[in-house]
Amino acid sequence: MKEQDKIPSSKVKRATRFMRTGMKVGGNYIKHFAKKAVNAETSKEALDKANAEDIYETLSELKGSALKVAQVLSMERNVLPSAYADIFSLAQHDAPPLSGPLIVKTFRQYIGKSPSELFDTFNSKATHAASIGQVHEASKDGQKLAIKIQYPGVADSVHSDLRMVKPFALRLLNMKEKEVAPFFEEVENKLLEETDYELELKQSLELSNACKHLPNLTFAEYYPELSSKRILTMKWLDGIPLGTWIKNNPTQAQRNKVGQTLWDFYCYQLHVLQYMHSDPHPGNFLVQKDDTLGVLDFGCSKKVPYPFYRNYFDLTVQNIFQNPKELEKRFLFLEMLYPEDTQKEKDLFVPIYMDMIGMLGEPFNSPQFDFGNDAYFDRLYAYGEKIARMPEVRKSGRPRGNKHVLYVNRTFMGLFKLLNELKAEVQTNAPHIKEWKKKTLG
Repeated sequence: MKEQDKIPSSKVKRATRFMRTGMKVGGNYIKHFAKKAVNAETSKEALDKANAEDIYETLSELKGSALKVAQVLSMERNVLPSAYADIFSLAQHDAPPLSGPLIVKTFRQYIGKSPSELFDTFNSKATHAASIGQVHEASKDGQKLAIKIQYPGVADSVHSDLRMVKPFALRLLNMKEKEVAPFFEEVENKLLEETDYELELKQSLELSNACKHLPNLTFAEYYPELSSKRILTMKWLDGIPLGTWIKNNPTQAQRNKVGQTLWDFYCYQLHVLQYMHSDPHPGNFLVQKDDTLGVLDFGCSKKVPYPFYRNYFDLTVQNIFQNPKELEKRFLFLEMLYPEDTQKEKDLFVPIYMDMIGMLGEPFNSPQFDFGNDAYFDRLYAYGEKIARMPEVRKSGRPRGNKHVLYVNRTFMGLFKLLNELKAEVQTNAPHIKEWKKKTLG
C-alpha cells in the first residue's frame, strides 16, 4: 500500500479536500442518472460503490476523526447501503501508512529523539495502520515492542473534521441533523479521549491489571518512559487478528472458546468494574496459541456510573414489565422518556422499548445463547430499521436515551456482531457471571 508523506493539517486544506470529494460525488450522480435515462433498470449499487470509494479515499488521506467516522459507520450495517459498509469497514484495519520522515518528525517533536536513538531496532514500515495512528515493530534490550504513533494534526482537527464530514453522514444515514447530534457528540468525545495517548496509557494499565486474572486473556505490558501524548510503547503481542482467524475456519469448539472469553471479558468489566473497553471490533483482538485472546487498544474506554448501570440492567434482569410505574421511572432516568412527553408519545415509545429490550435482553436472560443464529440478528436489524423509518419516531425531535445508553448499546452491539461472526455458542449466564451480577445488583 502506498505510503503518505504528508497529511493535510490546516482547516483550509482539509476543507478543500472535502469540497473536491463533494464534486466527485456529484459527478457520480450525474453519470448515474445519465445511465438511468438510457436504461431505466440501472441499479443504484454501482453509484453507491463509486461514492463509497471516493469518500473513503478522502477519509483515508485525512485520517483522524474523518476516518474514525467511517469506522463507526461501517458497524451500522442495518442502515447503510452494503457498498458503504463494506468499503468503510477497511477503516478498522487497513488505512494508508505514514512515510519514514513523518515518523521521525513525530518522535522528535514528542519525545525529543529519533526512533534509532531510542530503540535497538525500529521497522519504519507500519505493521498496522488505522484511523488515529499506526503501529511499528521495534526492539530494545532483547524485548520485541509495538510502537503506536499518532498521525500529525489528528487531535487538533477533531471538531472541524466532524463538522465537515457531517453532511456526508446525514445523506448516508438519511437522517436530520438533530437526529444524529448524539451520535456526533459521542464520536467527538471518543476521539478527544483516543487522541490522548497519556490517557490511553492510564486506561490500559488500569483495565489490564483489573482483568488479568480472567482466563484465556492476554494483555500487553506498557513502557511509560518510552511513551508520550502522541506515542505509546508496549510489549509486542503475537497472534492472528480475530477477523483473519475467523476466515481460517476454526472448529466450533475453538469458536466457542474465543466467544466465551469475549463474553466473560465484557461482562466482568460491566458487572464488576463498571469500566469498559468500548471498541469491540475485530482489529482490537488477536487469537494466540491455545486460542487465548490478546486485547489491544484501550484508547476508547468507558466508565459507567453505578446509578445508570443499576437502572439499565433492571430492565434486563428484573421482571418489571408488569409494573408500569417502575418501568416508566427507569425510562425517565435513562432519558428514554421525558417528563414533558405526552401520553401519545409514551404510548408510542414504551411498546417500542419493551420490544427492543426483550430482543436485546435474550442473550442476557438465557443460560446459553447461539450467536451464530442469523435469524436472531435478522429479526433485530429488521425491527431497528422498521423503527428508524417510522415517521412519528423520526419527528419526535429529540434523542431518546442519554449518552451512557448510546455508549453501552453500541459497545454490546459491537460485541454481539463479533460473536455472530464467530458463530459462537456462549454460556451467557454461567455461574461466575451470575455471581458477578449478584454482588453488584444484590
